Amino acid sequence: MAEAGFTISYLGTGAGGCIMRNHTAIVLDCPTGERILLDAASGNTVLRHGHELGMSPNDFDHCLLSHSHADHCEGLPHIEMQRSRRNEEEHPMQVYGSEQAMVDIGTLLALPTRGLTVDAEGALRRDGRRSIAFRPTEPGQWVQLTPDVRARSTQVNHIRGALAWRVESGGHAVVFSGDTRWCPDLADLAQGATLLIHEALCTEDKREMADGTAHSTAAEAARIAQMAGVGGLTLTHIHNDYHVDTGPLAAEARSVYDGPVTVAEDRWQQRV
Repeated sequence: MAEAGFTISYLGTGAGGCIMRNHTAIVLDCPTGERILLDAASGNTVLRHGHELGMSPNDFDHCLLSHSHADHCEGLPHIEMQRSRRNEEEHPMQVYGSEQAMVDIGTLLALPTRGLTVDAEGALRRDGRRSIAFRPTEPGQWVQLTPDVRARSTQVNHIRGALAWRVESGGHAVVFSGDTRWCPDLADLAQGATLLIHEALCTEDKREMADGTAHSTAAEAARIAQMAGVGGLTLTHIHNDYHVDTGPLAAEARSVYDGPVTVAEDRWQQRV
């Protein structure tokens, strides 16, 4: 019998300006049973789409942030509030990211109306419970999330402090690009991974749009997949122009990468 792999739930798959899809949030159900959140979208995406897929806010004990743009992190206060209300004895949510991302998240959580106190270690509620713990990480540093799950990041070419993440569990590996321009270091991080989840804002004929917003085309994502020799490529962070028909993104990626290519949709689940 084949060894169990990851189940991946795409709660949001739209680019920052997308009005057709929700913003980026991905849940990894690991081969060894743990549940890891990659980015937190904006608003209540994680709560709403997670609920539709049978997930509770209390499931998200570990969140790996790619960076602090609003469409990737502003769901955190909504998750924090619901986790704290549902279970007073819960452990704080462990939020991993760059030093810059931790500073920015602290500013986001410190809005006075949230009723949180933010310090260098994370966020505390009025009753003194720590509800979020900041875990700043250095690129290349392995982080042991649980006894059976570890993660490592690399810097990517988007904003200061932007990271891509590799998560390993049960002999499998998933790599998430976050937002980035063409970044060869990402191919090093993704070497031999089971799956690469890479943003693809648009196709090469709209390269000016990708370059102007520090994003990748489908062809660039596929080049990383080909260089890394990954087992599969899934495209996400989709622009409005491709919402109805993602075929051009997939076709462009398949012209570059020899392996299987899929384009994610909101609330879609993938097993690898």
